[in-house]
Amino acid sequence: MKIMNKSKRIIVAMSGGVDSSVAALLLKNQGFDVIGVTLRLWSQTESDSTVKTNRCCSVEDVEDARQVCHKLGIPHYFVNFEEEFQEHVVDYFVNEYDTGRTPHPCLACNDKIKFDFLLRRALFLDADYIATGHYARLRTSEEGNVRLLQGLDGTKDQSYVLYTLNQTELSRLKFPVGEYTKKEIRDFAKEANLPVADKPDSQEICFIPSGNYREFVKLRVIPKPGDFIDIDGNVLGNHPGIQFFTVGQRRKLNLPSDNGKPRFVLRIDADTNQITLGDDEDLYQTTFVCDRLSFTSSIDTKQLLSVNARIRYKANDAPASVKFVGDEAEVTFDLPQRAITPGQPVVFYVEEEMIGGGIIKHAVIKKDLHRIAT
Repeated sequence: MKIMNKSKRIIVAMSGGVDSSVAALLLKNQGFDVIGVTLRLWSQTESDSTVKTNRCCSVEDVEDARQVCHKLGIPHYFVNFEEEFQEHVVDYFVNEYDTGRTPHPCLACNDKIKFDFLLRRALFLDADYIATGHYARLRTSEEGNVRLLQGLDGTKDQSYVLYTLNQTELSRLKFPVGEYTKKEIRDFAKEANLPVADKPDSQEICFIPSGNYREFVKLRVIPKPGDFIDIDGNVLGNHPGIQFFTVGQRRKLNLPSDNGKPRFVLRIDADTNQITLGDDEDLYQTTFVCDRLSFTSSIDTKQLLSVNARIRYKANDAPASVKFVGDEAEVTFDLPQRAITPGQPVVFYVEEEMIGGGIIKHAVIKKDLHRIAT
């Protein structure tokens, strides 16, 4: 991959979707020397090819990215990151479910693949920046720190999956589509006659074309069956393995309802293989512990931090306080939140700025506190 011009060179991660395609378009119009790069992350097997889903990283997506680059008159390259993707995304995904936690594979892909391995590859090739089609915005403060803001389109904001970025990485990144709404991005694509202008957004996990994560995990781990119990420890029945359940789940429990009321997964214990079930109201908690903390800039861990916290991608931000205890943090919401799920990210905001986050470790079920108190 020989590159001659060293002026304002930027590598755009081209997924084959409309967002990354318009990111390349916008940057070219801004005068950047744009190079499109599509990552080979997961080999599509023959059985995969028969499943039609609007997922990312398929063979069709690669061809779409190539066509967009041809239309824009920019070079396009195909880079193999399969080994890294297997280790840092797929293995992580399976291992988290194997320990009763619910992972977020897109965050792992961003953290390790796009903003680590790809960035290092880009710098090796003398590129000045890399860019993606994420809906987020960057601003530089008077002190020179790069601030990461929510995308202008609140319905598409993707700052949640970017919480692991640090100042070194942020100084080398561009998120051009974050300055616009999704409708405007599609309008730009149509005006430029890009072949992906009307292409649907990807929905499925790229390495699970069927969309059935349970079957995918089942083929790769030994199931850990155990008991369903209620909040008082009474056995309600058996389950086929902790890997196949997540906090908040009520379907596929294969248990009769309790006096007509549905049961929900409240907690998964990887030590005993017990899954605690309860009522919907038992899913509401205020306090939990998170680890694997990461912040975009320096944080005073001796002070109580007041933030708006988000505990899942589609959740609303809610006021909370963060108390640091060693390498972990205790987060307390002002009001109870539903289904605080171990393994999922919690991300912290101050107004529209994303300042960092961590991975949810465990929460406290309200009735546990009541039983202990009495």
